[in-house]
Amino acid sequence: MANPKAIISVYDKSGVVEFAQALQDLGFEILSTGGTAAELSKAGIPVTSVSEVTGFPEILGGRVKTLHPVIHAGILARATHEHQEELERYGIGSIQLVAVNLYPFEKTIERPGVTLEEAVENIDIGGPTMVRAAAKNHERVTVVTDPGRYSEIISELRSKGQVSKETRARLAAEAFRHTSQYDAAITGYLSKQLPKSQFGPVLTVSGTKAFDLRYGENPHQMGAFYAIGDPPYSGIAGAKLLQGKPLSFNNLLDADAALRIMREFREEPVAIVIKHTNPCGVAVGGNLENVYVKAREADPVSAFGSVVGLGGVIDVDTATRITETFVEAVLAKGITDEALSVLAKKPNLRVLILPGNFEDDLPKLDVRWVDGGFIAQSPDVPQDLDVASLKVVTERRPTEQEARWLLSAFKVVKHVKSNAIVFWKDGATVGVGAGQMNRVGSVKIAAEHAGIKAQGAVMASDAFFPFRDGIDAAREAGVTAIIQPGGSIRDKESIDAANEHGMAMVFAGIRHFRH
Repeated sequence: MANPKAIISVYDKSGVVEFAQALQDLGFEILSTGGTAAELSKAGIPVTSVSEVTGFPEILGGRVKTLHPVIHAGILARATHEHQEELERYGIGSIQLVAVNLYPFEKTIERPGVTLEEAVENIDIGGPTMVRAAAKNHERVTVVTDPGRYSEIISELRSKGQVSKETRARLAAEAFRHTSQYDAAITGYLSKQLPKSQFGPVLTVSGTKAFDLRYGENPHQMGAFYAIGDPPYSGIAGAKLLQGKPLSFNNLLDADAALRIMREFREEPVAIVIKHTNPCGVAVGGNLENVYVKAREADPVSAFGSVVGLGGVIDVDTATRITETFVEAVLAKGITDEALSVLAKKPNLRVLILPGNFEDDLPKLDVRWVDGGFIAQSPDVPQDLDVASLKVVTERRPTEQEARWLLSAFKVVKHVKSNAIVFWKDGATVGVGAGQMNRVGSVKIAAEHAGIKAQGAVMASDAFFPFRDGIDAAREAGVTAIIQPGGSIRDKESIDAANEHGMAMVFAGIRHFRH
């Protein structure tokens, strides 16, 4: 009886030498191509080139290596008498295992300045074809696309003499998911090359399950978290959980809300306290401990049971402050060993450390599900607003301090549920009005939260004021300056109200609705 055959052709060569050596020790003949064959031969592992098997050389600069009936018949043939007889008639050997992972198309297109020609050259054809063939025939063939599965396969081969039917089926599902994500990335990229529109006629969104959730938004709902792209993951998917209970559906949403605000304040330490995806406290400037306390005290009642985002490295003093109240999770740029020891006294507290690239690795797509479909848009990423870009529309110009505060408040208000209002003073929010059906209602809620701290504060609005009542309510609370997008047919009414009250008002020219 002929030795079993394994074809190995991988871009990610992690663990491939050890895997191939173990297969050879188990009696497998190793077939391979190009760089993989060279890597295995260098390690002293006997390799049969695919060209030897097919009797046909690699051609077109490597574009055609494995696309040959001898290879694909060897993979696709079933264990039936008819199929095996046909293989024998044509002198084709049966292939029992296919280990393939693909050219890094997604990493290629993420490179700054990558050309269409470079991207197209990194579209793998032979690899996905072998993967799909092996996955289709998983009744007989083992397919592996993830180097992390090598040890599991070797373990089963050693203990049972074969890979179990259940494992082959699971690996086949992983393989089809792998090629599906690969095709989705190519579709998305090529669609963006079309003129006039970022969005092509077909949009495919796919992800790899990172972990199951205890439940969804509520206990009667099921849930799971899926990461997009290939490791290393970005954003929340790339964050490392150092301690605490598993993340919940709501924790993930709140952590993401904190992360989005952290990206707005890259130049100075920032602390964000999130509740139900809305910031109830944000503070900047100074050391991290003081900034955190300032953010927490902006609304101490709402801060109970919150998720905290910290744009800095958590030290012992900051960690000690965090343990003073009940916090669900903490998201930060980093943490010292000593600070982690302090937080360990709260074993249920989830501590997440973000990947180093999180500030620059911005989301490329914003997708929302509706009944029967989904809506896609470009994300509302951080804007490069400065004082010079603001249009002063009132008789009084904002002071230098007011202008700085207005810019900070406007960075925060875009992350509050519309209709959104933020009062800001001395480097922190002092009042937040979120999710009201009328704008003046949000102003009144922000004023109520701020209380006496509204005196001398500035106000940001995520959209224009349709009437002057919001301006009047802000002045009554003690606000001295306002930033809003402008654009209402009644802008003059709001401007007149601000002038009557001696307030400064600027138009940013950009709206930040958040539904």
